[in-house]
Amino acid sequence: MSALVPRVVVVMRETEYEMLLARHATRGQAEFFLRERGQSMTEIEQRHKRFNEALQEVIAAIPTEWRRNQVKRDELDRFLFEPEDLIIALGQDGLVANTAKYLNGQRVIGVNPDQHLYDGILVSFSSADASRILVPAMYGDIDMQCRTMAQVSLDDGQTLFALNELFVGHHSHQSARYSIRAAGRQEQHSSSGVIVSTGTGATGWAKSIHQERHDKLVLPGPEEAMLAFYVREAFPSKVTGTRLTSGLIDTENSLQLRSENNEGGVIFGDGIEADYLPFNWGMRATFTVASSKLAMVRPMSSQTDQRVRIMA
Repeated sequence: MSALVPRVVVVMRETEYEMLLARHATRGQAEFFLRERGQSMTEIEQRHKRFNEALQEVIAAIPTEWRRNQVKRDELDRFLFEPEDLIIALGQDGLVANTAKYLNGQRVIGVNPDQHLYDGILVSFSSADASRILVPAMYGDIDMQCRTMAQVSLDDGQTLFALNELFVGHHSHQSARYSIRAAGRQEQHSSSGVIVSTGTGATGWAKSIHQERHDKLVLPGPEEAMLAFYVREAFPSKVTGTRLTSGLIDTENSLQLRSENNEGGVIFGDGIEADYLPFNWGMRATFTVASSKLAMVRPMSSQTDQRVRIMA
């Protein structure tokens, strides 16, 4: 471990209450806006209160001699994480995915600030758990789950990572046009786009497509070094086909796309459309299993997944 004083970085996003105040300037104006639409400010204020109580409990659990930072989700692309930071993602499951793409092996604790509101698949700890897990998580004496991530690399050197899935398509509702190559096969496509999913994402968007198609593809687990891809609504024509619309990508193989969009082609990860790579005519994209993984602290009660012990 480094000789530096340990640092905990708490990542969060604005609450609904904070976003309403930012939009309407005062509480009274925000309340009027909601009341005119048959909605109440009470529950929003209660959720805001529960979040801040959870935040204060987490902050209080950090040893006084440690360094600490708080970072909002929209500041992540400008924040410099240190190699040995301990990250606390305080919010809903999607916040973990939003944070993962900016990390490189730092340990992450997902904390659910409102267990009545969020499912807590990735944010599996409560704020009350923080006092007992921060020290072992910082020094490695704790069970970890290393979740596979997806990576896309463009031929101009740009890269993008995702914990759930990468999406390739058109920024509007137009069809995306591209050639696709996987497992030695190639096809021209016009479709609603392509998703490339990890095992973590296989419980979400990919699972919906999988079930709708009654597909025989076996989706990967969250720690499995494999990705699944699905083409959405491929359109058959004289020049475009529908035979190559799903498959798996392992560490020895990749999925390759060449754009035939004149303009408007995009690639983004984990539903964050604002953080995208342009993907227009002639550009090539290669999708692979990322070499880095998301190191998540595992709840001690979990017995079902493969255990990984990381010792300092």
